[in-house]
Amino acid sequence: MKDELKTRFGHTAKDLAQDFAEQLKYSQDADIYHTTAEGRYTALALAIRDRIVHQWNLSRKTQRKENAKRINYLSLEFLMGRAMTNNVINLGVEDQLKEALSSLGYTYEELADMEPDAGLGNGGLGRLAACFLDSLATLEYPAYGYGIRYNYGIFRQQIKNGWQVEQPDNWLRNGNPWELKRPDVVYTVQFGGEVKMIREKGKDNFKWIGSEQVNGVAYDTPIVGYGCKTVNTLRLWSATSPEEFNFHEFNDGDYTEAVRSKISAENLSQVLYPNDTLYMGKELRLKQQYFFVACSLADIIRSFKRRKLSWSQFPDFAAIQLNDTHPSLAIPEMMRLLLDEEGLSWDEAWDITVAIMGYTNHTLMPEALEKWTLPMLQSILPRHMQIIYEINHRFLQSAVSFFPLQPQVLGQISIIEESNPKQVRMANLAIIGSHSTNGVAALHSELLKRSMFPQFNLIYPKRFNNKTNGITQRRWLLDANPRLAQKITEAIGDGWITDYSQIAKLAPFATDKAFVSDFAKIKLENKVKAAAFLKKDSGMIIDPNTLFDVQVKRIHEYKRQLLNALNIMLIYNDIKKGGKATENMPPMTFLFGGKAAPGYVNAKLIIKLINNIAKVINGDSQANKLLSIQFMPNYRVTMAESIIPATDLSEQISTAGTEASGTGNMKFMCNGALTIGTMDGANVEIAEEVGKDNMFIFGHTEEEISQLGKSYNPFAWAMGDNEIKEAVALLSTGYFNVNEPNIFDPLRKSLFEDGDRYFHFADLRMYADAHKSARDLYRGDQNEWNRKAILNIASSGKFSSDRTIGEYAKDIWALKQCPVQRDDGTETALQDAMKK
Repeated sequence: MKDELKTRFGHTAKDLAQDFAEQLKYSQDADIYHTTAEGRYTALALAIRDRIVHQWNLSRKTQRKENAKRINYLSLEFLMGRAMTNNVINLGVEDQLKEALSSLGYTYEELADMEPDAGLGNGGLGRLAACFLDSLATLEYPAYGYGIRYNYGIFRQQIKNGWQVEQPDNWLRNGNPWELKRPDVVYTVQFGGEVKMIREKGKDNFKWIGSEQVNGVAYDTPIVGYGCKTVNTLRLWSATSPEEFNFHEFNDGDYTEAVRSKISAENLSQVLYPNDTLYMGKELRLKQQYFFVACSLADIIRSFKRRKLSWSQFPDFAAIQLNDTHPSLAIPEMMRLLLDEEGLSWDEAWDITVAIMGYTNHTLMPEALEKWTLPMLQSILPRHMQIIYEINHRFLQSAVSFFPLQPQVLGQISIIEESNPKQVRMANLAIIGSHSTNGVAALHSELLKRSMFPQFNLIYPKRFNNKTNGITQRRWLLDANPRLAQKITEAIGDGWITDYSQIAKLAPFATDKAFVSDFAKIKLENKVKAAAFLKKDSGMIIDPNTLFDVQVKRIHEYKRQLLNALNIMLIYNDIKKGGKATENMPPMTFLFGGKAAPGYVNAKLIIKLINNIAKVINGDSQANKLLSIQFMPNYRVTMAESIIPATDLSEQISTAGTEASGTGNMKFMCNGALTIGTMDGANVEIAEEVGKDNMFIFGHTEEEISQLGKSYNPFAWAMGDNEIKEAVALLSTGYFNVNEPNIFDPLRKSLFEDGDRYFHFADLRMYADAHKSARDLYRGDQNEWNRKAILNIASSGKFSSDRTIGEYAKDIWALKQCPVQRDDGTETALQDAMKK
């Protein structure tokens, strides 16, 4: 497959060198006296993009010609990371490109390293969307991703005196050579105003007259499937004002007022909201959601109407997937368009809307379910509020038959929550207005039906289903870990790149001495590479000849970075006492990474605690021979691609029943790390695939956590274990904050006075014991450790996003593949232009 790619396009090293040089000269106006690293990167990106555009056009033409149904993936977040290396691999020109640049005195790695991360997401949800786009293109499914082109992505994290400090991430400061602005694809979105009812031809027609208007301009990024056959589109919307500025006010001397509406409009696509921010009252967030939904649906309908088909055929033309509740305004917006703009009856419009929409739920926490205050929604989207009321009225009328004489149950499933002020439950709206509601791991999906939405499961038993998340092996193994990928290909061939089930062929090599030896060498090489990355990125010094224990994910109490910190305190205390738990301990490096939402006090305190622990332990001459603690600032996709291949022990330790899925666990698994974790999220299915003997499982199960419930006494659990009691004393007496008195009081309060909501102390002893088992194995039997690691890789086939997308396509979207013929672009641009 890879050899075929190398020759398919006739892109020799000479061709690439010539194109790069021309882009450098003509696009960047660069010469030996006037050139920058950013300019060289841009020139290279444009040379690569030129090789994508022809197949991109051909993909669209083929899909239109075949009348292929398209999935439209609506997500407020797309955590794409860097595009260069992924596109080059999928094009199959990596070797030629390295040769071309070397002949000119440049290195590919240095130029690729100039690309900023496209950090248009907070974490797992946005990264999942990015993996899905890769799989959709590789599997040749017609697809568009729709989102917002934020000028500022997830904030850049700095650590100062142990505290997180947020800095703006202006990722577009030097432009984005991968995108194409589509000035002909513009839609007007309105807010506020009033709704007028007009009686015409015996029918009530509603006309929404908005008081504020914003234009959405499309920016398209090609999504290249492996082999560059199908190239799909990520279409992001940028907000602009319909008018540049008020010329009369400018002439009157009031320049600030003249540009006010322009600035207000463009604010819609300025900043990505951090996760865990309380959205109540945040008008801008609500406007962002409607803005991108309105533009996306207008675009989908425009494309459909070109086909000149009947509206009954709309579900055969398009499927829409709502990635969490952020795009759930698509339901009332679709109804508005079909009712008010297209003149369909309510029943016709509703049947179409439900048939087209699918909803993915990403949370098990009731407080994380999105709600909007009714007065704000009424003010900003008055017509949509009318439609939501009508949807709710009709739904409750039908639900009465399921729950007769049970008004309290009807109140729970109503879209309108009778609070003060009243709120609109967006998850309820998404479930009622779509034909499918899926969870993202087997346990998560079961808990959705059993605990979160049992009444809806009774009403709509066929709508609930599971789609266990996945990751793209092309980004997270082929691209991120090229040494290991090459070794795997040598062993079992390269079929795993596009059919990851073939990775199971690797299992016999877990006992092959030569392969195990090579695997160990590759892991050490990756550690050396990761150490070099961290030194360059943040000045951090780490020892590659240590066990890398890694916990990288969003900082949140339920993900239990604090549990990890408490265990480190146990280990440290044992070292100081000369205890048995650490007498044969291998030298370890604990690596933490992740961002806390700016307003999440306890999450930011956890970061501070980890850094304070690091300062004490790393400066302790007795302990630092065995322990190094590091917090890696500004965790992002590029850092993950360096750290994950180097990891020995993957920390997946959320409280059972709180993590919807997790995809970090899958990335570590396919790179040969062993998991220490609870039976939560996708860990349950990972254990089913590889076996608990090849993981370090600990902790209470979801059922046991539920049984502990209100009777749980964290103080008794903590004080009943002398070692835990001593470790807690280090925290309570200010051992890690000598010159900063009382700063960790909120964490102690959450653990003891507030009831330890995430059961740290219930699981800590089991966690410490499991961790010791991992340390003992690593120190005592490296061959056995590596055998388990290779078996983890061989058992990771289920966790490809290719498998996930195949299930979505079959079970939810009724989507068929649309193969695109490979074309080397022999039809010239001049011939194309003459046709027009």
